[in-house]
Amino acid sequence: MEKKTTIGDVVAFLDERFRPELQEEYDNAGFLVGERDAEYRGTIVALDVTREVVEEAVETGANLIVTHHPMIFRGMKRITDSTEAGRMVMRLVREGIGVYAAHTNLDNVPWGVNGVLAEKLGLQHCRILKKMDDENGAGMVGDLKRRVKADVFLRRVKEVTGQGLIRTSAHDGERRISRVAICGGAGSFLIGEAMAAGADLYLTADLKYHDFERPEGGMILADGGHYETEQFAKEIIYSAISEKFSNFACRISRRQGSLVQYI
Repeated sequence: MEKKTTIGDVVAFLDERFRPELQEEYDNAGFLVGERDAEYRGTIVALDVTREVVEEAVETGANLIVTHHPMIFRGMKRITDSTEAGRMVMRLVREGIGVYAAHTNLDNVPWGVNGVLAEKLGLQHCRILKKMDDENGAGMVGDLKRRVKADVFLRRVKEVTGQGLIRTSAHDGERRISRVAICGGAGSFLIGEAMAAGADLYLTADLKYHDFERPEGGMILADGGHYETEQFAKEIIYSAISEKFSNFACRISRRQGSLVQYI
């Protein structure tokens, strides 16, 4: 009799592939909700666990949700119906749906979130911006094939990310750039490293007002949106699962987009 594939089998593969040991100390990546011994039926991939994503899993029969952002991150002192997070966890348990997150560990590998973003933006000769060991670390810096006007590159960012609004530090649109640093998601902590790497422009997200004055007129800072700069995590996760477990349904959520709207 053929052995049934369990959620635990998928979790073991995800642990091997995405290496939770590479996550930052504050993070909470890995298997967060569910029973490892449950028979595996399929996966929904999303950036966040939302009510809509949970409903999509229920409707499609998938019993594993794999995300980039951990749904249990800052800690939960109570799991009750008094909060949205509590209601979702209770629903997940009732429906037998597991949850797994590949977060900063997927940021910190060279082929992860920043590697894919760098490739889509046409960066070459890329290297890690802040190393944690010989191969892995936070952020990435690389060079464009040729020097281009900053505004030309920023239009490329909009095309790649689907983001129609990018906040930047004040700059002359005619200024030409060749070296670009990136960090998908919140990356203000790497502004100094991006400057030290000689970046002409640093693309990240969640920048505060006074962050934009830190380069003092040197490097251009660009905030491309948290979801928009991290969205390709979904492609990485989907490709890994669908290739390894090709006999099971795996799809990127069709109901979850950015938590932020621009009006």
